[in-house]
Amino acid sequence: MNFLKRLFHSSRYIKLFLSFCILLSSFAVCSQQTVYYPDSVWQAKKPAEVKMNAQLLDSAVSFAIYNDSKTNYNLSIANMEAYINEPNYRMLGPMKDRSKPAGLIIRNGYIVAEWGDVKRVDMTFSVTKSYLSTMAGLAIDNHLIKNVDDLVKDYVTDDTYEGAHNSRITWRHLLTQSSDWSGSLFDIYDWADRPVPKGGGIDEWKNRTLFEPGTHFKYNDVRVNLLAYSLLQVWRKPLPVVLKEKIMDPIGASTTWRWYGYNNSFVNIDGLMMQSVSGGGHFGGGLFINTYDHARYGLLFLRKGKWKNVQLISENWVKAVQQPSVANKSYGFMWWLNADGRYKDIPKTIYMAEGFGGNFIIVDNEHDLVMVARWLEPSKVGEFIKLVIDSVEK
Repeated sequence: MNFLKRLFHSSRYIKLFLSFCILLSSFAVCSQQTVYYPDSVWQAKKPAEVKMNAQLLDSAVSFAIYNDSKTNYNLSIANMEAYINEPNYRMLGPMKDRSKPAGLIIRNGYIVAEWGDVKRVDMTFSVTKSYLSTMAGLAIDNHLIKNVDDLVKDYVTDDTYEGAHNSRITWRHLLTQSSDWSGSLFDIYDWADRPVPKGGGIDEWKNRTLFEPGTHFKYNDVRVNLLAYSLLQVWRKPLPVVLKEKIMDPIGASTTWRWYGYNNSFVNIDGLMMQSVSGGGHFGGGLFINTYDHARYGLLFLRKGKWKNVQLISENWVKAVQQPSVANKSYGFMWWLNADGRYKDIPKTIYMAEGFGGNFIIVDNEHDLVMVARWLEPSKVGEFIKLVIDSVEK
């Protein structure tokens, strides 16, 4: 009889224990489900549902609409006006007139605000550089590049990196725009891109003293295009194909984006002619994309490279792009940082992709926010970010 009683009590405890385990398991599943990722239809929520103040958020949207970029709507004219002092400046890639301001604000993965034509495919200029950075990160993840501090000449065996200076350039130097690579690529000399105005003119630019790689930051699209060219040699297939297969298709991006190079940037890879794409629209080309696709890309970085249950790009790379470089504390691996507080009153952990004319993908880990602004007057982006953050309820 005592044995039966003990058995009865034991079975009760076992059942309670199993019930507790099931409860814990259910809680874990529910916790995982709270991290929302959009499918083909991106869900929207009211600001109050994600603890944001609707009135303050509306103020941020109104601010973005009111502060339309001063950039000419005809972007060919805008480029010519911006770079008129560059020797032999001309368009080598496609161009497209811009739209009016557009944007999305994403909180906890949900759309909480949008304005303008967010489905319109627009040029995005140097935001392209942050996508190009991902091509390098994927090459690291896939062991095509062993280390960012490897010499690029060990991967690209033509004469691109010959010489005492160029042979010392690493992938890190290219990613942080501190290589000071010297030469001509696709009929554009490095010194002709945003030349520093001095009395000696072209002769002085050609014969300048080169900076030690890694020590001097210079925003230069020729050298960014050199990174794209070098990554093409490593991947041995067009970078837009890599981006589509590895990133854009898995995150559910549209099929409308395009990544262009120049009419003279086709190179022979394994007997096939492939276009080496540009890292921006300085000479035309670059990434043409809609606002929704930008927002998905930003959300991927907010989620530390993970989309649903798949790690598309390593968390280590997502962390690496946010590290200030030696030559410029505001610049990581082709993402702009706020580490030195260049934008006041907003978290120093915010980082963003930035492009000519006021194109931005802004990632705010602290408040679980992604902000995409198209054609926002660049000088106003700090105020815009602060208005959005102020709408988050404490």
